[in-house]
Amino acid sequence: MLTAAGSGSRLGHAVPKALVELAGVPLVVRAAQGLALARCLSAVVVTVPPLEVGGFQALFAGGLVPGSDLPATVVAGGATRQASVAAGIAALADDVDVVLVHDAARCLTPPGLVRAVEAAVRGGHRAVVPALAVTDTVKEVGEPDASGARPVRATLERTRLRAVQTPQGFDRALLAAAHAAGAALAADESVAASDDAGLVEALGEPVWVVPGDERAMKITTPRDLALAHILVEDIPPLLP
Repeated sequence: MLTAAGSGSRLGHAVPKALVELAGVPLVVRAAQGLALARCLSAVVVTVPPLEVGGFQALFAGGLVPGSDLPATVVAGGATRQASVAAGIAALADDVDVVLVHDAARCLTPPGLVRAVEAAVRGGHRAVVPALAVTDTVKEVGEPDASGARPVRATLERTRLRAVQTPQGFDRALLAAAHAAGAALAADESVAASDDAGLVEALGEPVWVVPGDERAMKITTPRDLALAHILVEDIPPLLP
């Protein structure tokens, strides 16, 4: 599943973020390329802004990417990422048993990382996330005072911290159960889950971590997009 329903406001663009171009190619197309090149998926559901369904359908009219026979289904997303993923789950074929949830904004994710997550799920880990070790010192803070300064409550042990990426992989039944249990949160951005693993954790189910990749960075700000323009020079060309 490819989540592409976010806006491009923080990137300073009027079009949806997934349609912002990187070296002349929309982010969602580059993300789709990485999924197709992984050669481990049977189909992809793309969740998009409700008012943009027609445009995205036209974008993928010839398949997920040119040269690939991987089919793509475009569905309207919701008000939050959680709601969009729930819509994507509802559109999955009945015979799908493993689901990878990937953000279009992480469009430079290498195919090898996609394969690693899929293999970990099929190897017996029902919920898997790729992640990188945290190198910064991270502090927990309290509420701000009148000046806006916040008191430090604790310095977290960074060797135990990980910055999570996508694709996140799940046993389909577990992912569906996690979304069903957390459905009441999906409509409100302030309480909706920021990732699907969080919903699985709320069920008390274990989530496993595999090594991430720096190229799986999330493009959110103009600075991120500028960095992606540098990194894309090392990415193989699009499928013919």
